[in-house]
Amino acid sequence: MSNPEEIFAFHVRVSKLPAPVREFRFHPVRRFRFDFCWPDKKIACEIDGGTHTNGRHNRGTGYEKDCYKMALAISEGWTVYRFTSGMVEDGVAIDFIRKHFARLAA
Repeated sequence: MSNPEEIFAFHVRVSKLPAPVREFRFHPVRRFRFDFCWPDKKIACEIDGGTHTNGRHNRGTGYEKDCYKMALAISEGWTVYRFTSGMVEDGVAIDFIRKHFARLAA
């Protein structure tokens, strides 16, 4: 299993967290989508690949679009976590999400 999104989905399942919605279009006008989200909680996860290979997320136009997307989501009440592939692979990403859900349950 090498695709970071599939790894994250696996981590969510084994953590027994609620199933997220994938590729959720969160804005009625803009075409922005979240990689993973829990719409009822307004929690979203973005997984950015290519961070060490000059991928779309860290080049000028792509980075600017990502910043706009995050600002728009946050202004509409979303909590957005942005993770790198490495953070997913080493378990850091799912640790943040588990902690978030634990706070909601407390």
